[in-house]
Amino acid sequence: MGHGKKYKEAVEQIEKGKAYSLEEGVKLLRSVAYAKFDETVDLAVRLGIDPRHSDQQVRGVVLLPHGTGKKVRLAVFVKGEKLREAQEAGADYVGAEELIKKSQGGWLEFDAAIATPDMMREVGKLGKILGPRGLMPNPKAGTVTFELARAIQELKAGKIEFRVDRTGIVHSAVGKMSFTDEHLVENVRTLLDALQHARPSGAKGQFMRSITLSSTMSPGVRIEYSGS
Repeated sequence: MGHGKKYKEAVEQIEKGKAYSLEEGVKLLRSVAYAKFDETVDLAVRLGIDPRHSDQQVRGVVLLPHGTGKKVRLAVFVKGEKLREAQEAGADYVGAEELIKKSQGGWLEFDAAIATPDMMREVGKLGKILGPRGLMPNPKAGTVTFELARAIQELKAGKIEFRVDRTGIVHSAVGKMSFTDEHLVENVRTLLDALQHARPSGAKGQFMRSITLSSTMSPGVRIEYSGS
């Protein structure tokens, strides 16, 4: 698929092979964005690891200080007296067996899922459906818990899970073009710092090989990062 004229004009504004400071990169991204809607800003980080090795896995959770700008639709797998707590805390979909059956039937109208520990045997049946989409509740991510109100609040506020894909890249949304430069910079820096902390002991050499910031329609802008 060929890119249109506006995309090509945007590419011409980005100096080839140059890595920009985070602040410069955000400003440049704003100047090359041309879409008529509030684009999502994405970060892609190529890591110097081999994800096929178990000692080189990178995953974690981080609370972006300004959220992602996206309304998070939450499904909570829960039963008994905890149902009400989930509803009152702002979950979008709440239930037990019937919610599991609905998901098994192909309904996946949610962006994140939480389950109470007593539901995990049943929720485990959804592994093949939720796992590949990154929706499976996980104790390490704080999404298998009895503390529903806190977990729901954090996810609604901008807590995201990141994990390296098979090609050694971590992709994540870090905000919207309508955010201020400062808020985008703080979100990106928070995620990069979290990635640095998640560096596995098996990683050798340069950990973050390349960092690229882009919006939904724009070309990517390379970013330099020295840690903080």
